[in-house]
Amino acid sequence: MSLNSINTPADLKKVPREDLSALADELRQFILGSVSKTGGHLSSNLGTVELTIALHYVFDTPRDRLVWDVGHQSYPHKILTGRREQMGSLRQLNGLSGFPRRAESEYDAFGTGHSSTSISAAMGMARAFQTKGEKHVAVAVIGDSAMTGGMAFEAMNNAGVYDDLPLVVILNDNDMSISSAVGALNRHLARLLSGNIYTATKKGIDSVLSIAPPLREFAKRLEDHAKGMVSPSTIFQEFGFNYFGPIDGHDLDALIPMLQNVRRLALEGRGPQFLHVVTRKGQGYELAEANPVLYHGPGKFNPEEGVIKSTTPANKTFTQVFGEWLCDMAHADPLLIGITPAMSEGSGLVEFEKNFPKRYYDVGIAEQHAVTFAAGMACEGMKPVVAIYSTFLQRAYDQLIHDVAIQDLPVMFALDRAGLVGADGATHAGAYDIAFLRCIPNMLVLTPADEAECRELLTTAFRQPHPSAVRYPRGAGVGTIPSKELRALPLGKGEIRRRSSAPVGNRIAILAFGTLLYPALEVAEGINATVVNMRFVKPLDVDLLRSLAQDHDYFVTIEDGVIQGGAGSACLEAFAAMGVCKPLLQLGLPDEFVEHGDYKLLMRDCGLDYAGISKSIAQRFPMLITPIPVVMGK
Repeated sequence: MSLNSINTPADLKKVPREDLSALADELRQFILGSVSKTGGHLSSNLGTVELTIALHYVFDTPRDRLVWDVGHQSYPHKILTGRREQMGSLRQLNGLSGFPRRAESEYDAFGTGHSSTSISAAMGMARAFQTKGEKHVAVAVIGDSAMTGGMAFEAMNNAGVYDDLPLVVILNDNDMSISSAVGALNRHLARLLSGNIYTATKKGIDSVLSIAPPLREFAKRLEDHAKGMVSPSTIFQEFGFNYFGPIDGHDLDALIPMLQNVRRLALEGRGPQFLHVVTRKGQGYELAEANPVLYHGPGKFNPEEGVIKSTTPANKTFTQVFGEWLCDMAHADPLLIGITPAMSEGSGLVEFEKNFPKRYYDVGIAEQHAVTFAAGMACEGMKPVVAIYSTFLQRAYDQLIHDVAIQDLPVMFALDRAGLVGADGATHAGAYDIAFLRCIPNMLVLTPADEAECRELLTTAFRQPHPSAVRYPRGAGVGTIPSKELRALPLGKGEIRRRSSAPVGNRIAILAFGTLLYPALEVAEGINATVVNMRFVKPLDVDLLRSLAQDHDYFVTIEDGVIQGGAGSACLEAFAAMGVCKPLLQLGLPDEFVEHGDYKLLMRDCGLDYAGISKSIAQRFPMLITPIPVVMGK
């Protein structure tokens, strides 16, 4: 039976066991061919092909719930659950999401995108099954990196309380080599520990030894010690899980019987089960196996040639600007410390780690810890810089307020991926940082308009004795070349980039925050508007606003964050405090979750490109502005 004939897990279950390996090879080649055409996550998906096949072969999905942690390894799952023909639309506007999404399929039990949530969600489902009297199993598939998140351990600590919980946790360990302990002997032991003979014998021995508690306790210790000799089980057993493994995650002859056993144990009320599976990122594609980081999320490429780095010089990305600034500032200031929650490559800290290994800290996927760890360092006179995606800082909001801001500690946050992020969608969008940061006392919020200004504002923030955040988007800006100097800008001061020559009474000012300054300048040429590069959301340049209010009659604010509580709201509050009452149009992201798609198309749909900004201004001020014709290509 070929892959083309499988549209549901029911079809998969009809495949003879001996043919599953060939199916896995076909599925792997399909994923490689598909992702090479659309871009997306590759290494992680190649590594979970056999595991996905085994899960749907054994478990009764969708009645048994399958929760993928993060979800960037769920492409095989999507293909086997009726979405094979849609894979060509992956991560594109109105196409398939790159992550599990409940609205997309009944087989997507829980929407994901951030890490370490799967065990909590699956546990909630398992308890719901018990409450409703239903005989189903909830399965959480979590990677070794996601296991570094504290939320995973919080969930396990809670799950271990329920000794009849129908929960299975599968640790997909793809960061360790398969040592000699992971082979036929270990597979046999793991299967024995989960099989009928072991569980029946253990139950009988427990009954016999119950009349002699000291002997029973000795036997229990002996059992735990023996199991610990062949597998790293102790910590998971202490949480109340039955631990099995590690086993080869690419060996279907090992996976299927093991999954059958743990599913049976979960249904029989034997408590939460934990299966440790070892896989290899990029499995089956040599280039990805050799460099799983490069092939983690590649764009389009030719599988025969692999990913080829362009030799054409391109504009520096904001991430690269930050990485270079961090190294330069570290040379200038020995107190600088770089911290990342498991995003060294994505946040631009690779060179910093090489040059300053003793001042570099990757704390794992532990955003809360990262922030309080930085606060502790700041208490001792260090100058920590926390490089973190905007969306991931949301997880550490409590620590940001209680541990950093209340104590007014000079911790600097470099917020990458601010605004929309394109193909990664709503889970990764940095839409809320302006709104949730500017309301915090002692906090500074800076919004550079381009690459050169980004370096200057990074320096400005770093030199402040207060907590600060510099937010910048994914990708490159307009191509401005940053200075080699570590030059700061005056704190809380914006700049007028274009002055209107219109008569007073018919004069408009556009207040731009961040990279939307440049489309604002284009629009201003057509409507003869003043354009201000505000630079700072907090402290806001109140003096500049007061001056503008004296000779401008209408205002527009523009930002790539949510309108509610954003930078435009800050301007309205400032005008209200001055007693200024002038019409003000706020442009920004809408009050909805913006899904995945090409960045330019998303900005167009949000009305934040040249045409959209022009149209909104013309509609808001129809008697003052002549509708601007749309210029092709803008």
